[in-house]
Amino acid sequence: MDKVVATALEAVADVPDGASVAVGGFGLSGVPNVLIQALYERGVAGLSVVSNNCGAMESGLAVLLAAGRIARVTGSYIGANKEFARQYLSGELEVEMIPQGTLAERLRAGGAGIPAFYTPAGVGTQVAEGGLPWRYDGEGGVALASPPKEVREFDGADYVLEHAIRTDFALVRAAKGDRHGNLVFNKSARNFNPLSAMAGRITIAEVEELVEPGEIDPDAVHLPGIFVQRVIALTPEQAADKRIEQRTVSAPAAPAAEGTVSE
Repeated sequence: MDKVVATALEAVADVPDGASVAVGGFGLSGVPNVLIQALYERGVAGLSVVSNNCGAMESGLAVLLAAGRIARVTGSYIGANKEFARQYLSGELEVEMIPQGTLAERLRAGGAGIPAFYTPAGVGTQVAEGGLPWRYDGEGGVALASPPKEVREFDGADYVLEHAIRTDFALVRAAKGDRHGNLVFNKSARNFNPLSAMAGRITIAEVEELVEPGEIDPDAVHLPGIFVQRVIALTPEQAADKRIEQRTVSAPAAPAAEGTVSE
């Protein structure tokens, strides 16, 4: 039952070229940076990645993307990742963009053993009707477009059929985990992590704090260890390394005029 692995490199040692990998995180929050860096150091290439976005500010999945190690991305957001946009528009990268809620449910369904489901999201758009560019030809044309999806009517409303996502591996980051793989996530860092973990056939978790079995109250567990196969404990330095994507601070208050009373 002890799922702890000594190093990140050891944890990802069997991830082959061309593997499909679900990766937790949203922007810079809850991203398994140490495991991603280990994949980069191993030189794994041709990856099919499933993640909300593909890294930001030259961190996270952006490290693999910039190195040309990612062949396909299934996600919901490109954002300000200029290299992502460049590779996509130049035909170097295949991209399946889907509604964010649909992505979340496709991952969850994969982990729950549900092969497909119907959703109203995307009805009447190219999401359902097909034609979204998956790959460009590098000259402004579309080399590969999304196919149409089945649409059915339920109680007078149309719904589109979406298939569950299962991946070879999943990489996630948790605030706390025990040796059995039970995980706890901190606030917004929970995001896509539990869903990605559920979708992976082999799920690897990096945890900021490793505790012994029984130290996590069962009612406090966000993701049961049944979904996790390997755990690595981060060093204090790795656990504290958290970048801020958009720093917002209030303007300093103007000094009170001489002779006035400030409340």
